[in-house]
Amino acid sequence: MIDFFKEFFDFLKERKKYWLFPIIIVLFLFGALIVLSQGSAVAPFIYTIF
Repeated sequence: MIDFFKEFFDFLKERKKYWLFPIIIVLFLFGALIVLSQGSAVAPFIYTIF
């Protein structure tokens, strides 16, 4: 799995697709937020944000 990310970031650098980095970071943060908040007491408050 790490090889996939390394190859993907090499592709972005080679093709000069630097504008995709912020989008990928935000998607990763939202995914981590959903995974970490699932089943916790914080979940109802996070759902009100969206």
